[in-house]
Amino acid sequence: MQVLYFAWVREAVGVDSETISPPAAITTVATLLDWLATQSAGHAAALADRSRIHVAVDQQFAKPETPITGAKEIAIFPPVTGG
Repeated sequence: MQVLYFAWVREAVGVDSETISPPAAITTVATLLDWLATQSAGHAAALADRSRIHVAVDQQFAKPETPITGAKEIAIFPPVTGG
């Protein structure tokens, strides 16, 4: 699956996207974020405060319990504000 990072999340992680193959036990957004946080210090910093990020699974806003099995794209980004 492809993971896309945006804004300050991208800056913390150090890449704008990566292709990952998480273990089979990683089945929800919450478990994916937990697993990603173990991948590097940048990932850990970006994902430390989950209230500061949003996730989309295949371009649909997702909650922590949203399944990721079979997903092609996960986007991780800060809240979007308008003005």
